[in-house]
Amino acid sequence: MNLNLRNAIVHNVAGNSQDELRDTIVDAIQNGEEKMLPGLGVLFEIIWNNSTDEEKAEMLQALEQGLK
Repeated sequence: MNLNLRNAIVHNVAGNSQDELRDTIVDAIQNGEEKMLPGLGVLFEIIWNNSTDEEKAEMLQALEQGLK
């Protein structure tokens, strides 16, 4: 992923409230457009990098269950 794209995505949501972030995520998922995937990936990267090992384990468990 181009670093400029990553920075643009972060810039677009920086300062958003939790409700606004939730709306962004839900809209991207419900819309189902491929062009939204990089943005969701950047948001997930931020979540992952700011999570504890326990939170990461919970996310991996949820992902594993969702893929079954």
